[in-house]
Amino acid sequence: MTERRASHRTVLGVVAAAAVTLVAAATALMAGGIASAGQIGAMATTAGCGKTPTLRDGTYTIQSGGRARTYILRLPGNYSSSQSYRLVVGLHWLNGSANDVVGNGFYGLQQRAANSAIFVAPQGLDAGWANTGGRDVTLVDDILRTVENDLCVDTSQRFALGFSYGGAMSYALACARPTVFRAVAPIAGANLSGCSSASQPVAYFGIHGIRDSVLNISNGRGLRDSFVRANGCTAQNPPEPAQGSGTHITTNYTGCRAGYPVRWAAFDGDHVPLPVDRNASSSWVSGEVWQFFTQFGSTSSPSPGPSDPVPSASSSSPSGPAACRVSSTVNPWSNGLTANITVTNTGGSAVNGWAVAFDLPSGQSITNGWNATYSPMSGRVVASNVAYNATVAPGASVSFGFQATHSGNSGAPAAYTLNGATCTSA
Repeated sequence: MTERRASHRTVLGVVAAAAVTLVAAATALMAGGIASAGQIGAMATTAGCGKTPTLRDGTYTIQSGGRARTYILRLPGNYSSSQSYRLVVGLHWLNGSANDVVGNGFYGLQQRAANSAIFVAPQGLDAGWANTGGRDVTLVDDILRTVENDLCVDTSQRFALGFSYGGAMSYALACARPTVFRAVAPIAGANLSGCSSASQPVAYFGIHGIRDSVLNISNGRGLRDSFVRANGCTAQNPPEPAQGSGTHITTNYTGCRAGYPVRWAAFDGDHVPLPVDRNASSSWVSGEVWQFFTQFGSTSSPSPGPSDPVPSASSSSPSGPAACRVSSTVNPWSNGLTANITVTNTGGSAVNGWAVAFDLPSGQSITNGWNATYSPMSGRVVASNVAYNATVAPGASVSFGFQATHSGNSGAPAAYTLNGATCTSA
């Protein structure tokens, strides 16, 4: 397999950087945000918890399968052995390297993690992931054992992702270690690293370009469908964007086993790791992958994932006005931001179908979102429920969020209403 490094380099530097600050762990997880280390501190079980660590940021050599292998480690800037952290394994492409993965911020996730995760970038033999005799799965096993013996990791929050050959390897890890990895996100992958079994469920997010000239999109569909079956999802042919549209379409499969969603994103593009929609300034990949990874609660029983296509709203019609309270957090960077919004039903009856309207500051435009549909994308925006969160009981809350570009004003949305009723600020 020959890959074209030029196309990789074109997009490696295009990563949306966002420092995510959350108001509460439970709210954050529902909103697709992240929990702080302090909020998840009691949930770790690894031997490294409470130890004075010997590992720091750097490149390490480890003996695995009778030979020396290397990996790069990146710790949270405020690492504490009394806190537990997510662990993300980032896998490079053919003729790429662990240094390349570190260079693009682990496909943009490191900055989004905002010091809530430990990141590991293994180096493949011959700059690839042939996984001959399972040697690369064993490498990851050995790295995890070493890291978790020294550092404090939440063992229910391990994730893997990679591009191309790295996508193939993340798929192989899902097959071989379904009880180790909570979720994986292969980007433009194929079955190149083997698959010992895909009979056990793993939360799965596949991403592929409809014009991929290196690994045809049929490869990505095949990987996806193996976990559609393993996760008990309803088989379907999800929509994909038209050639020349410059867009992407993300679909959540229905009927999946609770806690084991399958998500599929097809984009109008070639073999690249961080595609950018037309007229957008940054890739949507890191935002959607991070939201997918962080929807799962730490050490708790798996909770149901979204079950409707992202672009589709619920068929429920919003009920009448309801009393409401709103809180929000905005996390800006140079020309973009993410916002997480929580709306609490303070009325005495359930809301069955909701529409939350708010004003975006001038110069802001929504590029993608989660847990709601948005229209229009600027000015006075209406966020409407999707099928799985249409009902909000009295005293309960619903959380949703979005990524947006801005031209200098990164302020928070204002003037919220819920089904026409003005909301108070939390």
